[in-house]
Amino acid sequence: MSRAFTKDDDNNSSNDFGERPISPHRNLVTEQGLLLIDAEIAAAHEVLAKGNAEADRDLIARASRDLRYWTARRETAEVSHPDPHSNVVRFGMTVTIVDEHDRTQTWTIVGEDEVDASHGMISHVSPMAVLMFGKSVGDAFELNSHEWEITAISAPQT
Repeated sequence: MSRAFTKDDDNNSSNDFGERPISPHRNLVTEQGLLLIDAEIAAAHEVLAKGNAEADRDLIARASRDLRYWTARRETAEVSHPDPHSNVVRFGMTVTIVDEHDRTQTWTIVGEDEVDASHGMISHVSPMAVLMFGKSVGDAFELNSHEWEITAISAPQT
């Protein structure tokens, strides 16, 4: 008999989402990043606590996968506090840059799980951040055929 019109075995579940990849880089986070991780863990626990395993298999599988990811990220998280008196770019700092066309951008360098480019937050392993690390106001660097100059550096106030 052809299997084309038969029900798939329960073992061939559609809820195999695979694992979320864990970055090989150091898991540097800001204070806000640590709060974000804790919130994601709490959200996954909440889904698992109230989920109906039969009706919400995909939801349970997704929450379980996310819980494994965020727990691993929490275990390796390193909260980094930049020196507020530093005059060079470091993790957690906000950097304003200007290009040769006087286009200004401001970026805060954050952990990989905190990235939100639409709100000016870039990863510490991004090419832009890597090129800025250790530079001071007035220093320049090139990225994507643009010459950028650092015009301001600030650390979050604690």
